[in-house]
Amino acid sequence: MTRTKAFLIALAVSTVCLAKDIQKAVFTTTPQMHCENCEKKIKGNLRFEKGVKKIVTNIEQQTVTIEYDADKVTVNQLLKAFSKAGYEARKLKEGEKPKKN
Repeated sequence: MTRTKAFLIALAVSTVCLAKDIQKAVFTTTPQMHCENCEKKIKGNLRFEKGVKKIVTNIEQQTVTIEYDADKVTVNQLLKAFSKAGYEARKLKEGEKPKKN
């Protein structure tokens, strides 16, 4: 019984210590994505940023959705990563739709 309690306490403490601050941000880019190569270029550069967990591009909606660990990378660092790929990015506000050309 004592071992079980000790195990549960240790498990609870380790869960709190290992908790990650996973965030989601939606960006739009200039120039706009218009083909599969644009998607590949963006994904190829952003995937090397520490803390990036998932990248979803949508050509039709002109968005790049990124799930990231906020303890390892910031939105400003992600914006700089876009510029390394040759794109200027802007984080969309919640519910905002990007303008399409």
